[in-house]
Amino acid sequence: MERNGPAAAAGDRHWRDSARFAVGCALIFCAMDLLVDWDAGSLTPLRALLWVTLSATVCAVLLPPRVSAGPGWLAVRTPWRRLVVRTDALTAVRQHDGVSSHLVLRDVHGHTLELDARTLAANPLLWHELDTGVRRSLERGTLRHGADVLDRLGRRIDDETARAVLRESGLS
Repeated sequence: MERNGPAAAAGDRHWRDSARFAVGCALIFCAMDLLVDWDAGSLTPLRALLWVTLSATVCAVLLPPRVSAGPGWLAVRTPWRRLVVRTDALTAVRQHDGVSSHLVLRDVHGHTLELDARTLAANPLLWHELDTGVRRSLERGTLRHGADVLDRLGRRIDDETARAVLRESGLS
């Protein structure tokens, strides 16, 4: 008899493309800077080190956070740190609108996590894991603030998914 191991974590399926874009931009930035400096005749080892360092900074700034989720947890990993919240023990959810709409999740352990709501809309598996954890939080009575935020987000994601299915099937 085979035992099933723990379920594989769901991840952002667009992260690799975004990471490639960030690395590509940084490499192009580095190459252009080095070529211009070399053509001007002012390229020295110290200036080359400066351009490489600035290019690494560009890559770090453009690199999107990596979002993953599993049964009862959601994690966001940046180049500097990894934040995890228990989705089955959430206490509050807030949505900050503006140029970049993002969600702020807080669990009973005091952990806080911020993520772009578009990441959830673009990744149904991540949304499913979060939604399942939110339902458990509601059943346990820990989620006191923000259930309406997630309801609105869920309706928006469902609407976008339905439109995409209709568009791909040629019915709209």
